[in-house]
Amino acid sequence: MTTLTPILSKFWDHPQSWTLETYEANDGYKALKKAFGMEPSALVGMAKDSGLRGRGGAGFPTGMKWSFLPPPDGGPRYLVVNADESEPGTCKDIPLMMAAPHFLIEGVAITSFAIGCHHAFIYLRGEVVHVYRRLMRAVEEAYAAGHLGKNIHGSGFDLDVTVHAGAGAYICGEETALLDSLEGRRGQPRSKPPFPAVAGLYARPTVVNNVESIASVPPILLHGADWFAGMGAEGSKGFGIFSLSGHVTRPGQYEAPLGITLRELLDMAGGMRDGKQLKFWTPGGSSTPLFTAEHLDIPLDFDSVAKAGSMLGTRALQIFDETTCVVRAVDRWTDFYKHESCGKCTPCREGTWWLKQITGRLEHGQGTEEDLEKRLDICDNILGRSFCALGDGATSPVTSSIQYFRDEYLDHLRHGGCPFDRDASSLFAKEKASV
Repeated sequence: MTTLTPILSKFWDHPQSWTLETYEANDGYKALKKAFGMEPSALVGMAKDSGLRGRGGAGFPTGMKWSFLPPPDGGPRYLVVNADESEPGTCKDIPLMMAAPHFLIEGVAITSFAIGCHHAFIYLRGEVVHVYRRLMRAVEEAYAAGHLGKNIHGSGFDLDVTVHAGAGAYICGEETALLDSLEGRRGQPRSKPPFPAVAGLYARPTVVNNVESIASVPPILLHGADWFAGMGAEGSKGFGIFSLSGHVTRPGQYEAPLGITLRELLDMAGGMRDGKQLKFWTPGGSSTPLFTAEHLDIPLDFDSVAKAGSMLGTRALQIFDETTCVVRAVDRWTDFYKHESCGKCTPCREGTWWLKQITGRLEHGQGTEEDLEKRLDICDNILGRSFCALGDGATSPVTSSIQYFRDEYLDHLRHGGCPFDRDASSLFAKEKASV
């Protein structure tokens, strides 16, 4: 039985977990002081040796990304933290920044020192004003305590941190669209190459990392790369925050080693609500292919999930029981991707629009069986042909739902509408109005 590893979430239950005082009482900023006694190249090597892979979805090795920066040329280089958490079901970075923002800030300082950055940016989803305020306050505390600013702790290293609130576009979670938005332009993906490591923010070498990736750096430095690599699975080292939502008894954040299974997590979460049966779930958010009850024992690490036909993504485990209509769920997700498509490329702009039209018809019992093949054909014209991963992600719930639940689509056509009771799948029971 895999056990939880509360590291980033260790003191979330403290009454004032977000303050500098609480963080420093839990070994906060000790890793930063340790970093200043090391060579920057040693810190990059540490990140590589730990096996830390990006926690934002793609799973690219973090230390390798840092090492891609070209040699210093006397000009600036930047660290940009992608805190634009916007995908349906993904909810790990927002709680982390709310409960323990100094993990991120210390990680930013250590990473900046490692790559030679003197001005770092945290790009936050614009709608979460409460998180923005908390993050700003944490940055103020760090400046006042000498953890940021000029000549940090007498090291001779200077660092400024800017917290930037976006305008609420999902596309800005794509790293180059984020950079364009940060520069004041419309958030749309850039052509690659050049990659951000060569020409990123303001056309300068830039590292773009996820919140959880950067927040994991201080514990790794404090306890050692071998400590981190001793957890998790082969090819997927360390711990991660698994976000369980939906039809579970105790939804929430479960920090555990990579490689844990959904069966184990469900046991920790008290099982399915009201003893109902698991029907389908997402291993990494709405942009990852659906899994079913037959995948309960798949190890939740990058390679095992990919081998089973999906992606680990952001470990956003959306759990749906037998009362849920999969067609309706896919229709809602498709509506999201249609709305959030930036419109730059034809496959995504037109493809998501048509997927929404056809899926909406099927949900209401209209259309024909040929519409299922038409949707698969549209997905084939989006997947691998769109400008960024948004289009690819939009196809995942469509193709996987047809793979596992084709008969349910046909039931909608035979029934002349959705055969499911929508109220039964509601997470919270609706009160009946008194007569």
